[in-house]
Amino acid sequence: MMQGLILAGGRGARLAADGVDTPKALVEVAGQPQIVHLVETLFELGCGSITCMVRDGVRFPSPPGVQVRSCRTPSSLHTLVEGLALVPPGPVFCTMVDTVMPVADWRRLYRGVTARLDAGSLAVLAVTPFVDDERPLYVTRDAAGLAVDISDTLAPPPLVTGGVYGLSPAARPIAADAVRTLPRMRDFLRLLVQRGGPVATVEVPRIIDLDHKRDLDAATAWLVAVEATAP
Repeated sequence: MMQGLILAGGRGARLAADGVDTPKALVEVAGQPQIVHLVETLFELGCGSITCMVRDGVRFPSPPGVQVRSCRTPSSLHTLVEGLALVPPGPVFCTMVDTVMPVADWRRLYRGVTARLDAGSLAVLAVTPFVDDERPLYVTRDAAGLAVDISDTLAPPPLVTGGVYGLSPAARPIAADAVRTLPRMRDFLRLLVQRGGPVATVEVPRIIDLDHKRDLDAATAWLVAVEATAP
C-alpha cells in the first residue's frame, strides 16, 4: 500500500522576505492552510498512512492517523531521510509542502506514480513544462518517459521537476546512504538516474511552488478558477 509523506521542514525564508510571516506549511491557499489541504488530498488519493515532517514550532490540527514530527534539518533531502525512517514499509508518495495543483491533476499524478512503481521503477518524478522557479531542475527523458538526465541547465524542450516523488522500497536505503555525502534533494535525484533507475516521469500541465507572495496569489486565483469551472 502506498504511504504518504509531506516534507515541510523549510523555513520559508523567501516568503518571509516578501512580508509573509506565516510558516510556509500554514500559509493559506484558496482559504485553507496548505499542509491541511495536502493531508486531505493524500487521504483522498488513498494513501495508507500520512507522515508530516514539519519545522519546529509549526502546529496544525491533524486528523487521526496522521503522524506529525518536528524537525530542524538543513535540506529537504535530510527531511526526506528522517521522514522515511518513520514511514511504514512500502512505496512512498512524497510531496513538498509548497506544491500546488488542482485535485484532478493530483489524482492523475497519483495513478501514474502508482502504475510506474508497480511496473518496477525505482522512483517516479512529477514533471511539468510550466517553468516558474528561481532554481529549476530540468529533466531530459527518453521516448518511454524515463529520466535520462537531471540538470540545473535547460535542455529543450523545457521540463522541470515538480516537487512530488514516488519512491519504491528499494529507493529508501539509497536515500539514507546518499544523505551522508550529498547536500541536496536534487543531488539525490541525479544519483537515482545515474544508477540506472529506472526513474520514470509523470507529466502534469502546471505546478506552482509557493516560494514568494506572488505565488500564493497566483495559486489561490488558479484553484478558485478551476473549482468554478469544474463540472
